[in-house]
Amino acid sequence: MIGFLAIIVLALLLGTGLAFGLQYDLGYIRVSFGNYLVETNFWVGLALLVVIVVLTVMLIGLVRRLRNGTSVMSGWIARGKERRARRRTTQGLLALAEGNWPRAKKMLASSASDADTPLINYLAAAQASFECGDNEAVDKLLRKAFESTPGSDMAVGITQAQLQLAGNRVEQALATLLRLRKQSPHHPFVLKLLKTAYLRLEDWRELSKLLAELRKYNILVPAELDNLERQTWHNLLEQAANKCRKEQANIPNASLDPLTDLWDQLPSSMRRDERTIFNYTSLLAGLGDEAQAETLLRKVLRNHWSDELINLYGRVESQAPDEQLLLAEQWLKDRPNNAELMLALGRLSLRNELWGKAREYFETSLKLQRKRETLAELSRLNAHMGHDTASINLLMQSLENDNGLPHLPMPKA
Repeated sequence: MIGFLAIIVLALLLGTGLAFGLQYDLGYIRVSFGNYLVETNFWVGLALLVVIVVLTVMLIGLVRRLRNGTSVMSGWIARGKERRARRRTTQGLLALAEGNWPRAKKMLASSASDADTPLINYLAAAQASFECGDNEAVDKLLRKAFESTPGSDMAVGITQAQLQLAGNRVEQALATLLRLRKQSPHHPFVLKLLKTAYLRLEDWRELSKLLAELRKYNILVPAELDNLERQTWHNLLEQAANKCRKEQANIPNASLDPLTDLWDQLPSSMRRDERTIFNYTSLLAGLGDEAQAETLLRKVLRNHWSDELINLYGRVESQAPDEQLLLAEQWLKDRPNNAELMLALGRLSLRNELWGKAREYFETSLKLQRKRETLAELSRLNAHMGHDTASINLLMQSLENDNGLPHLPMPKA
């Protein structure tokens, strides 16, 4: 109210001032424009100037409103694009989850440029393209994903490696993973994917170098890691043995250094592992170095009993078979009812040409545990000792047991 009254008073004062001013002749205003000359009364000129100023102010205000209106319109259009992008992204992700790969690829790729998170769109679209079998589109979308978001090289690289592995492009996946490993040497998932790549390529040497890091960073559960380590070193031992066989083919008495040197490189946990010891000593024996195999088996069995290793011990031949038999009979004191030890003692008795003793050990082993292996040994021994009927009966028992024959009436001989 007070403000309104102030405006009225100000207007009255200005009006009174102008009325008094018009009574006096203040001259005229003359303006020249090239060949044109404009003359007017001072008060008229002043009025025109005021009108020009007012129109200028109004024009500036209009321009500002138009500019603001354009910004509002642009913002409205941009928000509309974002809403459509979010909707199409949602539809694309649903299609991806449903396995509708072509629709997922179309929806996700087309909405990526306007999406809040274009990286997710491009990566998901690459997955859909892979499922469609379009590897060229996969590479293109992954490149766009990398360009869309700074610092996304690790995420894009891991996705690329996963798709390459899934597409059986293992060598390309390995190259991708090695590049990622340079950026982040201890990245758990990169190490896990590297393990998969080496395993698929059967690159046991590189895998053996990776095992320590896999264990250090708990990449796999202990049981899985133990199996992987065992598998890796067993294959390396087999490769070394194959190298020795090739050398022996050219040089009969060739050294077994490739195999024995590799054994020295094994982690201590593997040199104590029962299956690994069995594998190594079997290879040694197969390559002709049964004496070294027997020595290692004897050392292990003194401190760690194993039915599997005692079975192998009965198969290898030492340079002193009589001492080997005596040693095994000492173990019998602590394990009088061990069927595998009895079988091994029977074989060691045969090496010492103690036929009757061997037969007793085989029969005792068979009473403790009926095994086809023991039946075959006893049958073979009986045949060579002239006990053909007993040998045939044992063979028949073995055949019946192996084939699970039912009990049926048979004619009497």
